[in-house]
Amino acid sequence: MLSKKQARAFFLGGTVVTFLIFIGLTVYSLSSAQDQTHRENMTESVIRGKYIWEKNNCMGCHTLLGEGGYYAPELTKVVERRGDAYIKAALMSKTPWGSNGRQMVAYGMSEKDANDVVAFFKWIGEIDLNGFDRVVSPLAKKKTN
Repeated sequence: MLSKKQARAFFLGGTVVTFLIFIGLTVYSLSSAQDQTHRENMTESVIRGKYIWEKNNCMGCHTLLGEGGYYAPELTKVVERRGDAYIKAALMSKTPWGSNGRQMVAYGMSEKDANDVVAFFKWIGEIDLNGFDRVVSPLAKKKTN
């Protein structure tokens, strides 16, 4: 059994060690060696595509990197799955379209805006997901099971 003094020393020692480990791991994970976003590939087109994504509240329906609405498909690796032409056609469409009773909003984007959004999706698709080949929304998981 520990005395009161020993228990206090054990508690304080454990707290200090845990705090130092936490600080060390924080510094390590924020270091540039751990950056997996490929910032060097971020172009003006990618930045404009992200702006268009946010301006049109695409995250209200779609998920990106697992975050967002679960009404519409996950778009993290959409270029890999569907290709540039499909995405551009969807974004440039003047009429709503879709299947299963759900419809994509008809944004009627210009070709330049659609290309910027595709560039943003390509950049997102290149982020290292640490072994997770595909981020899947709960709705997609439900359909496959």
